[in-house]
Amino acid sequence: MIFWIASYPKSGNTWLRTLISSYYYSENGVYSQELIKLIGQFPEKRHFEGFLYDVKSVVGTTDFWIKAQERINKEKKLNFFKTHNVFGKINDKPFTNKENSLGCIYIVRDPRNVITSLSNHYELNYEDSLAWMTNHKKYIFDNTETNDYGNFQFISSWSNNYKSWKIQKDIPVKIVRYEDLLEKTFSVTKEIIKFINQITKIDKKIDVNKLRNCVNSTSFEKLKKREKEEGFSEAIFSREKNKMIPFFNLGPNNDWKNILDKDFANKLSVIFKEGLNEFNY
Repeated sequence: MIFWIASYPKSGNTWLRTLISSYYYSENGVYSQELIKLIGQFPEKRHFEGFLYDVKSVVGTTDFWIKAQERINKEKKLNFFKTHNVFGKINDKPFTNKENSLGCIYIVRDPRNVITSLSNHYELNYEDSLAWMTNHKKYIFDNTETNDYGNFQFISSWSNNYKSWKIQKDIPVKIVRYEDLLEKTFSVTKEIIKFINQITKIDKKIDVNKLRNCVNSTSFEKLKKREKEEGFSEAIFSREKNKMIPFFNLGPNNDWKNILDKDFANKLSVIFKEGLNEFNY
């Protein structure tokens, strides 16, 4: 069955997957880049092979979201999947359901820090990034192949994204603040593993030494160093700069208070007031 690792883009999903993949897919908890590749993305074009979706339609694959998940679940094993998709429907087609999903860890991040990370990753100015984050109809896809929307994900706005997973009643969801994971990595990761084991009925005590290795081997400094030496598959190539944009950029040093000007920061605080209050930002 599928267990989701969900978030709005640039909210810490990758870091969370390094921790989870290190714990569940290694012998000793020590991270390597091969481990994170074992947690794929959904939706992704490869999941729709054999299905006759309209490649020229933005929402063509939505007709097969559930069928693709049913095919994945024929393996009868636990499968972690990353997604930025909202928990909802398009043209009355649900993204997922309780028959195909066990649960979800949803990682949320202060939107004022999301916007700085989003701007760097996609080479957008702050106003364009804000337009992206407040667009209720926003979707993303890999456009390396012309006229094929196989990797379509409907992310909606920052607010709609987290709300969709929070308010649904179909599957259990644990919401984790990126900031808490940053401040108390060991204890928060331990709670995450405890939740996953409970939902998936893994009847094992948490291996504290293995968990400690997970945390130590996935520090931001080590991930950044590894990317510099080995590259990283999720980094994006900048056509403007003719080079790869580092995926692991500022990490814990991404502090909107020191980056955004006061007027724009105040503007964001008003726009995202509901979410900021809800998560005690």
